Amino acid sequence: MTADDGRRPLDIRRLGRVPYREGLALQEDLVAQRKAGAIQDTLLLLEHDPVVTLGRNAREENLLVPEALLKARGVELFEAGRGGDVTYHGPGQVVGYPIVEIPEDRRDVHRYVRDLEEVMIRVCARHGFEARRIPGKSGTFVGEDKIGAIGVRISRWVTSHGFAFNVNTNLSGFDLIVPCGLKDQGVTSLKKLLGRDVALDDVREELAAEFVEVFAFRPVVDRDQTPVASR
Repeated sequence: MTADDGRRPLDIRRLGRVPYREGLALQEDLVAQRKAGAIQDTLLLLEHDPVVTLGRNAREENLLVPEALLKARGVELFEAGRGGDVTYHGPGQVVGYPIVEIPEDRRDVHRYVRDLEEVMIRVCARHGFEARRIPGKSGTFVGEDKIGAIGVRISRWVTSHGFAFNVNTNLSGFDLIVPCGLKDQGVTSLKKLLGRDVALDDVREELAAEFVEVFAFRPVVDRDQTPVASR
C-alpha cells in the first residue's frame, strides 16, 4: 500500500503479557491522547494474566464463584467499564484493544461491532473453520460455541476495549462464569478445534492483518513493544 491510497494510518503495538490493571490504565491514557489528537489511531495486541472482567451490563448471577475463591485460584476481578456482561481473559488468548477515532462515514456502533466480528470470522477461515454471528448476540461463534468475545466502549467516537480471541486459552477459566451471560452456548478455541497448540504469534499477526483490511487502515508503525510484565 502506498501513502496516497486513501487509507488511514494505524500504529500496531504488540505488548506481550500485560496485567489487566495496567492494560486498562494504558487504554485510558491513549484514549485521552487520541481525543486530543496527540497520537494516531492505534491497535494494542496483548495477552492478560488470568482475570474476570465485568462489563456495564454484568449480572451478579453470571459470576459463579465468590471473589475470594477467584483470588485463591490466582484470578483477578475487575469492573471493566466496557459494554457487555462478564468474561474471562487469560494466557493463550489474543486480546485486541483498538484506540481509534471512527470516521464520520462509519459512525454506527452496530457496524463497528459487526466489523470486529468480521475480523475474527476471517481468521477462523484461515484455519479452515466457518465462523458465524448469532443474531442478537455479540461475538464470533463456531457452531454453537463462542471463540471470540467483544466488549467495547466508545466516547466521542474514540473506541477502547475491543475483542478477545481464544487461541490456546485454558477454557476451564470460563467455568468460573456464565460467559457473556450466554447460558445456552459454550466456548471454544483454535486449540480445541484443531486438537493441537497453535502459534500465538501467528494468530496475532492474522488478527492484525484482517483488522487492517476490514477497517481500511494502513499500518505505518508496525512494531513490537517491551511487555509491561514478563512472561
